[in-house]
Amino acid sequence: MARSVQRPVPPRVSAPDLPRHLGEGVATRRADAHQVRFAELSGTVDLAHSALEECAIDAAAVDALDLTGATLIDVSISDLKATSVSARDTTIRRVRITGGRIGTLDLAGAQLAELELRDVRIDYLTLGGARAEDVLIAGCAIRTLDLPHAAITRLAFDDCRAEEVDPRGMRATDVDLRGLDAASFLDVLALRGVTLTSRQVERLAPAFAAAAGIDVRD
Repeated sequence: MARSVQRPVPPRVSAPDLPRHLGEGVATRRADAHQVRFAELSGTVDLAHSALEECAIDAAAVDALDLTGATLIDVSISDLKATSVSARDTTIRRVRITGGRIGTLDLAGAQLAELELRDVRIDYLTLGGARAEDVLIAGCAIRTLDLPHAAITRLAFDDCRAEEVDPRGMRATDVDLRGLDAASFLDVLALRGVTLTSRQVERLAPAFAAAAGIDVRD
């Protein structure tokens, strides 16, 4: 007899596979970096259309980090302080971002597999139009979470909060929002396919009723 699958299926996220010793990396546009560490980055850093494999970015304090169109495989980013990180149209596999503060993290149009965000403060996080599989967001404070037209499979939150979530047009499979304390959702009907706690549903009941055209009166 086939074993039933318990939903939602949790994301399958593993740590980046990094060697014990890393060389010193130089951040340049279209870099081809393997087993190096980028440290003491500042100002505007251009790594657009680069290939980073088994690399680390540590304790950077930058105005802008441009990763547009880059490929990141087995990459660890820790204690990043950035006004903006542009990672539009990136390809990401086994990437972990830990600690730090980011103004805008733009992952629009990205192809994501095994992404972990942990203990990061983010003002604006967008995955608009992204295709994401196996994403874990833990211990993060996010002001605005933007998910329009994203196709997301196996996403979970753990002890996170957000002021505003825009899920319009999102396609969700095994998306677990039970660990996300969200103040508001721009479109509750776009939450089709997600998992919520009963308390979350109770809090959203007025919005569900309004979206369904129900006039609630006591």
